[in-house]
Amino acid sequence: QVQLVESGGGLVQAGGSLRLSCAASGRSLSSYGMGWFRQVPDKAREFVAAIGWSGSTTSYADFVKGRFTISRDNAKKKVYLQMDSLKPEDTAVYYCAAHTLGVVVVTAASYDYWGRGTQVTVSS
Repeated sequence: QVQLVESGGGLVQAGGSLRLSCAASGRSLSSYGMGWFRQVPDKAREFVAAIGWSGSTTSYADFVKGRFTISRDNAKKKVYLQMDSLKPEDTAVYYCAAHTLGVVVVTAASYDYWGRGTQVTVSS
């Protein structure tokens, strides 16, 4: 069992940066693949970024490529999402998720554990 807690969200102006953190408790994260998703009201949750168990493989949604960076520190049981050059359309609740497959996975249905989310608001 893994419990995930996101932090680092907030209000930022367009062009600014935020760093989201996901802290895990319970089992070690080292065998889990991790991902970040986001959701706005009345829309489905969408994939943002994912990272494999070792951190050597990553995947990004096209709309964040070159702006966001996912990373992990298995010793600290943390996953990060560095968000730069933020746009108003990045406004959403951001969720951290974990799955037992270990590899990079982009589909939400494949994830086993979810955090409660952290709000990111980007003003124009």
